[in-house]
Amino acid sequence: MSGLKTRAGLAVMLAVLLCSALPAPAQQDSAVLFRNVRIFDGKNGTLSAASNVLVRDRKIEKISTADIAAASQVIDGGGRVLMPGLIDAHWHTMLVRPTPMAALAGDVGYNNLLAAAEATATLMRGFTTVRDMGGPSFGLKQAIDEDLVVGPRIYPSGAIITVTSGHGDFRQLSDLPRTIGGMLSRMERIGGSMVADSPDEVRVRAREQLMQGASQVKLTAGGGVASPFSPLDVSTFTEPELRAAVEAADNWGTYVATHAYTPVAIQRSIAAGVRCIEHGHLMDEASAKLIAEKGIWLSTQPFLDLSAAAGLGPAEQDKLRQVVAGTDRVYALAKKYRIKTAFGTDVLFSKALADKQGSMLAALTRWYTPAEALTMATSTNAELLGLSGPRNPYPGRLGVVEEGALADLLLVDGNPLDNIALIENPAKNFVVIMKGGKIYKNGFAR
Repeated sequence: MSGLKTRAGLAVMLAVLLCSALPAPAQQDSAVLFRNVRIFDGKNGTLSAASNVLVRDRKIEKISTADIAAASQVIDGGGRVLMPGLIDAHWHTMLVRPTPMAALAGDVGYNNLLAAAEATATLMRGFTTVRDMGGPSFGLKQAIDEDLVVGPRIYPSGAIITVTSGHGDFRQLSDLPRTIGGMLSRMERIGGSMVADSPDEVRVRAREQLMQGASQVKLTAGGGVASPFSPLDVSTFTEPELRAAVEAADNWGTYVATHAYTPVAIQRSIAAGVRCIEHGHLMDEASAKLIAEKGIWLSTQPFLDLSAAAGLGPAEQDKLRQVVAGTDRVYALAKKYRIKTAFGTDVLFSKALADKQGSMLAALTRWYTPAEALTMATSTNAELLGLSGPRNPYPGRLGVVEEGALADLLLVDGNPLDNIALIENPAKNFVVIMKGGKIYKNGFAR
């Protein structure tokens, strides 16, 4: 009995020591006053008059052209532009920097540390929120939310749900045949993607992601570029399989987004109740019209060059060329039918491409004005995030500079409405980066 008591005592002592070693709970943020700034509010295409903005308790408390009582910290904007933090609606937090082989077969601990470093870089580029569209990002999100890691807000999808041979199935032929209910592949064990070949399997996999904290569910309804056994033209899930995921998500008050390039994949997704189409670069006129009529979101990306082809095989490079060739058309159709369009980048396996995240946003001016592009990457993207309803991990208004909104803010040295190229060099032009009322970069500090 004494031995049991001794072990119990040691356990208590160990618990106390561990708790004492943990970071103390975050203290309430001090008030910050931005003085003499012109505001791009995320909605209107013009700047405000010189204004003052008070941030307290992680939110924007007051905006006024009149003086506001000095806060504990005052930042004199000197007439610079204050705007909402940027939002990337199609990001893969765990898959930006590793090679495909390292992501699947590399050390999980190292990959997590790599993702944490990239998360910090993402925030320093001014992207204060990302919608993660596939990958094991739950742990990274938790670490960021607990201030253990510096990074953006993450709206996680969890594992990509795919079919055998579909986009997201990175198994080798030697892994076949798959025994339903049998041992999971490595990509499934690490939470990168899950294979499901029936409505029942889809339902289970969708519920598993929701159980882990997914804010939305992601399925691949058609072929993709990077997957080795997934031609672009193929349609993967059946309508009943897609509907099973939609029903599971709807029961949790959220939605399904599908990776879909072709008309068949798009139209089948919509018939099943999917609320957001990812990509759509090979859509036709009828598909665009259907998206608009049904009020479906289009989350697409300005793929304009073949720089992402490095490291891809010949077949994958050919698929990428087809997608890049469809970019002008997808944006033309989106504008013609006034489709609700979100901005994302979908960077995979390339730190060099991730460093151009702001440049991809600036590339939208091929089809939109700078104000329209910046609105898409702020308030419009925030509206898409709101589809997650009660599964929204960050309740509150994002993507706007308004009283009561969450204080995710950028102070820009220059006017991005006149010169959107400013966002291509965040190290130079983003003087202050704030997320949730906390300053992560202050270029005035010495």
